[in-house]
Amino acid sequence: MSIKLNLDRVMLERRASLTDLADRIGITLANLSILKTNKARAIRFSTLDALCRELKCQPGDLLEFVSGAEGEQTASHDDV
Repeated sequence: MSIKLNLDRVMLERRASLTDLADRIGITLANLSILKTNKARAIRFSTLDALCRELKCQPGDLLEFVSGAEGEQTASHDDV
């Protein structure tokens, strides 16, 4: 996949824990972990909106286009 989610980096910069962020945005810990490890194939706009709101960032801070072999990653999870 050519789009990478930099959630782990943004969470580290904001010192946000996985459990706390999951509670604040109303998503399960398992689904947030899937996003954080770049194993999701898609993300809902409502989830992206909640992440940006709670992490006080822009969508571009979380999303990155990666070309070539680095961007190729397989995932078998549904929309989060």
